[in-house]
Amino acid sequence: MNFRQTALAATAALAFTQPAAAEMTDAERETFRDEVRAYLMEHPEIIIEAVQSMETRQAEQAAANDVNLVRANADDIFDDGHSWVGGNPEGDVTLVEFMDYRCGYCRRAYEDVEKLIEEDGNIRFVLKEFPILGEASTLSSRFAVATQQVAGDDAYKAVHDALMSYDGAYDPAALTRLAEGLGLDAQPILAEMDSDEVNRILSENHALARRMQVNGTPTFILDDQMLRGYVPYDGMKQIVAEMRAE
Repeated sequence: MNFRQTALAATAALAFTQPAAAEMTDAERETFRDEVRAYLMEHPEIIIEAVQSMETRQAEQAAANDVNLVRANADDIFDDGHSWVGGNPEGDVTLVEFMDYRCGYCRRAYEDVEKLIEEDGNIRFVLKEFPILGEASTLSSRFAVATQQVAGDDAYKAVHDALMSYDGAYDPAALTRLAEGLGLDAQPILAEMDSDEVNRILSENHALARRMQVNGTPTFILDDQMLRGYVPYDGMKQIVAEMRAE
């Protein structure tokens, strides 16, 4: 709902909260509306207050809905058995990120997240491959997931880090060079990219995102909170601190 629609809704609510409104004659109702309009013209700040109150209630409802979504899907979010887990596996806070390698804000968040996890030392970090920005996104995620299947978690993280700044092609020759530059055998990774297991992992991630109403990247989950969009380092650090203080 945009500002004008919200303001109209708030005004309408003000106009019809009088208990006797339904019993008014047409002439009385018209007079009442004129009086309301005149009052609001003299005190427009009331509309702003009503809009702010409505927006606050909507934000609170959205946050409550997100908490319910997280709780209903907790196993698949935090322990699906295939997503890469880093940071401190025994950390007191878990940070989950739905990401796309071709997403500019994911790339912007990458250094912030790495810094937060390294400096904090007590955050468990889970990466969800969620390619949504076209063929290049899908191919890069397939390459990363295939690397994890073939060469393990350390190799996956090395590829993930490289892809976060990679701007090259995604043909076999380019991916071979990327893999070999990281000391990996490219051929079994390329062969794995279209495997049933890679298809299953990406399909399950997309299904989870639909259930979680995630339609953009990056999307973060910090315990039971969802952060839809890029959050700078300082903001993320503050949220973690507030969680620990609860």
